[in-house]
Amino acid sequence: MSEKNKALINQIIRFGLVGISNTIVSYVIYAVAFALTDNYFLANVLSWLLSVLHAYIWQNVFVFKEDKNVQKRVWWKVLLKTYAAYAFTGLLLNNLLLWLWVDVIDISRFCTGIANGLTGIGIVLTDRELSGYLGPVLNMFVTIPVNFVMNKFWAYRQKE
Repeated sequence: MSEKNKALINQIIRFGLVGISNTIVSYVIYAVAFALTDNYFLANVLSWLLSVLHAYIWQNVFVFKEDKNVQKRVWWKVLLKTYAAYAFTGLLLNNLLLWLWVDVIDISRFCTGIANGLTGIGIVLTDRELSGYLGPVLNMFVTIPVNFVMNKFWAYRQKE
């Protein structure tokens, strides 16, 4: 395996680690906001605002390290591009997918085992609530790869 491929794999692993921590931060904020408001769009926006800042800090330090041999990145431009990349995936794409899961498909129809298991331990959720809680989990399978590509090749790219 070439050094370039090893470096890419290491970068993807680091991105994944940051992504796991960011997903936890985002989902906890989302779940608390959703529980308080019963509004999955508002919960998603609040979790997005705080989790993008979290992602920017850790990606800048741990994932997309600055190459000292090329032109230095301007921190505020990277931050704005990071928010723009996450706006596409975290707001537009994520909300579109949430709407699809909750209001169009109603994914709770396919999760009776989960609903029954939760009811068995005393957690009773409406179909809409179950769909609202499961939607962001499904979204990760789409938004994470898109985020990596946008961040690597646009937000954190350094000019030669």
